[in-house]
Amino acid sequence: MKISVELTLLPLNDNYKIAIKNFIIKLRSLGFKVMENPMSTQVYGEYDALMSALQKAVKESFENELSVVVNMKIIKGDRSAYVPNF
Repeated sequence: MKISVELTLLPLNDNYKIAIKNFIIKLRSLGFKVMENPMSTQVYGEYDALMSALQKAVKESFENELSVVVNMKIIKGDRSAYVPNF
């Protein structure tokens, strides 16, 4: 089953840019389709493989940061081709 995941990493420190960049670099290295915008990062792929990879990526961020929040939205289906028509 294909899914679309939207992630927002919120490090609670003054050097937040470094943690966010490292998280995005990690997501890019996972081998899934990744799309970024100024507010979040979207990742698209098969449920089991993607969720397993994201679990490791989030854990790595938690281990590297003293305090961090991850917001995640999961949508069933690959929404990477979505284009608003309004």
